[in-house]
This record gives sequence, C-alpha cells and structure tokens, in this order.
Amino acid sequence: MTSGSGRLFTVGLVTSWYSSNIGVLLLNKYLLSNYGFKYPIFLTMCHMTACAFFSYVAIAWLNIVQMQTLTSRLQFLKISALSAIFCTSVVGGNISLRYLPVSFNQAVGATTPFFTAVFAYLMTLKKEAWLTYVTLIPVVAGVVIASGGEPSFNLFGFLMCIGATAARALKSVVQGILLSSEGEKLNSMNLLLYMAPIAVMLLLPATIFMEGNVAATTMQLAKADFRVVWLLLFNSSMAYFVNLTNFLVTKHTSPLTLQVLGNAKGAVAVVVSIMIFKNPVSLIGMLGYALTVCGVILYGEAKKRDKS
Repeated sequence: MTSGSGRLFTVGLVTSWYSSNIGVLLLNKYLLSNYGFKYPIFLTMCHMTACAFFSYVAIAWLNIVQMQTLTSRLQFLKISALSAIFCTSVVGGNISLRYLPVSFNQAVGATTPFFTAVFAYLMTLKKEAWLTYVTLIPVVAGVVIASGGEPSFNLFGFLMCIGATAARALKSVVQGILLSSEGEKLNSMNLLLYMAPIAVMLLLPATIFMEGNVAATTMQLAKADFRVVWLLLFNSSMAYFVNLTNFLVTKHTSPLTLQVLGNAKGAVAVVVSIMIFKNPVSLIGMLGYALTVCGVILYGEAKKRDKS
C-alpha cells in the first residue's frame, strides 16, 4: 500500500469511526427521547445481540482477527464480571439520553479520565504524577460549570450519566487487572465476541422484569410505522460497527493520534447534535464543556510525559 493510498485508507477509517460513533449516539437519542421508544435496556440488548452475531461472523468467517480461545473457567468468570460492568455502563448511558441532550451527555462523558484515575488508585494503589492529578481539576470543574449552565438539566439523567461514565472507567481498570497476564490477554474484538452473548443473557431477564411490555409495544409501533424495525436493526448494526472501526483505527494509528481524535470526536458530536435536535445551549454550558475538553487534553499530555 503506497503512502498516498495508506493515508486515504486511514482517513476513511477515521471517518467511518466518527460517523458510526456519532450516528449511534444520535439515533439512540432519537429513539429513546424524540421517537418515544422508552426501553433503554431492551435497546442495549439489541446492540449486544448484534455485537455477538457480527463478532462471530467477523472472526470465525471473515478472519478479520485470529480467534482467541478462553483458557480457563476463571477467565470466563472474569469476562462475565467485565460484561456486567459494561452492561451497566451502556444501559446507564442510554437511560441518560432519555432525559439529557447529547451535548450535555458528552460533556459528562468526558470526565472518564477522572474516574479512571480514582478507580486505578482505589483498586491498585497506583499513583500518578502530581501534574496528572492537577489536570483533572478542569475536567471536573468544567462539568460542574456546564451543569449549572445547562437549560435542559435533569438530575436523574445526570446521575445516570455519571454512573455510566464511572462504570466505563471501572471496566477499563478491571479489564487491566483481570486480563493482565499474557495467557489471558484478548484483543478488543475477541473480548467483545465473548462479552456480548453474556451481556445478552444478563440483559434479557432485566428487560422482562423492568420492561415487560416492550414486545407488545414494539409490535404496535411496527404496525403503525414499520420504520421502527429498520431503525432498531440499523441502530444495533451500527453499535457493532463502532467497536469494529475503533479497533481498526487503534490498529492503524498511533496512541497519540487516537487520543487527539477521541477528544475531537466528542466536540463534533456536540456540534452535530445541537444542529440536528436544536436543543438550547447556554454560553456558560459551552464554556464548561470547553474547559472539560481542555482538561482531558492536558491530562493526556501529562500521562504521556509521565511515561517518557
């Protein structure tokens, strides 16, 4: 592959990653809030079902990556624990989208490094350089400011979003602890292959117990407007594509490039969501979010300097 075509391939990957990531976020918001499909647990189960199916196709049939087998019952239990945390994160994020605009959801989600640092210290006693902790101040302060200036603030939605963000950080720390030995390391695509079916089994009873009328309601919606079926199928497929493109972008770019792209992705999602849903925003809210993003960038720089 020539440098020109290689650069074009990378740009295509990044564009696909951005499009799928922002697309699934906006479609979740549309279904759960604007469309009135008030079943976040069932929606998450649809996502995980699609991830289980497409992961098997991609690895077992298309050989995108080599299949890694589980080495022990203990490793299976570890992955099950990760899957439970992952479910909590995704369900919490989907619930928050019922009550919060995407722009504020992304602002809260940007505090992931803060929770990661807290959990890493509590669970492994791993201490960062003092400068790294200092950079977390604007990360948190920005969300506090954005919360005060958010016209559509909802306390329950905010708490769900905070919980989802904390669970996302906890999953990354726990994953590093549980799957740290060479014999247990799985790449992200194989990890998803094993986590997704477990997530479906965990979410199914929760859906039946907490959203028992979802099947009847979905059938009624489909009779009135069959488009809801296509929206659910497309949304679920795109949830897998987010994981696939994230893996490929990670593989074909440097960690620094991925970090910069990740920071920019949140800002792009905010702008696109405001343009589409036209949710009211305040100057204070935008300044708060900008402060959080700056803190995340500084945090990344401090971590890089600490490792060098």
